[in-house]
Amino acid sequence: MAAKKDGEKGAKKARGKLRIQVRRVYEEPDPGSDGTRVLVDRVWPRGLSKEEAALDAWHKEVAPSAELRKWYGHDPDRFEEFAERYRAELATDEGERATGELLEAASGAGVLTLLTAVKDPSIGHTRVLAEELEGRAG
Repeated sequence: MAAKKDGEKGAKKARGKLRIQVRRVYEEPDPGSDGTRVLVDRVWPRGLSKEEAALDAWHKEVAPSAELRKWYGHDPDRFEEFAERYRAELATDEGERATGELLEAASGAGVLTLLTAVKDPSIGHTRVLAEELEGRAG
C-alpha cells in the first residue's frame, strides 16, 4: 500500500511541473512553446485539416456534453453557471477518467496546450478545463 501512495506522490510531483495554456486551434502552431498540443472540443473544427491542426491528440471526452454546450451557447451572462455545471461533469467518474488520461498524455512534456475552436476562449470551456487540470496536476 505504501508503494502505491509513493507512486501517486511521484506522479503528482511530475505533473506539478506541467504548464497549461489555451490557444485557438486556428492559430499557427508554435513548436518552440506549445509542448503537447491537444484538441479538447467535442466536434472537429470547421475548415481545418488534421495536418494544419498539428495535433498530438484529440481528447473530446473532456469537452462539455452536447446538452451543456447547447444550453450555454457562449452567452457571457451564463458563463458562471456554465462553469459550475461543467465542473460537475468533470467531477463524474467519466470526467475524472478523461482528465486523468489527458494529464497522463501530457506528462513529461512540460507544457500542455489545450486547443479549441471557440472564438473567445476567455469564456469557453478551455478556461474552466485549464483551471481544473492545474488543480489536479499540482
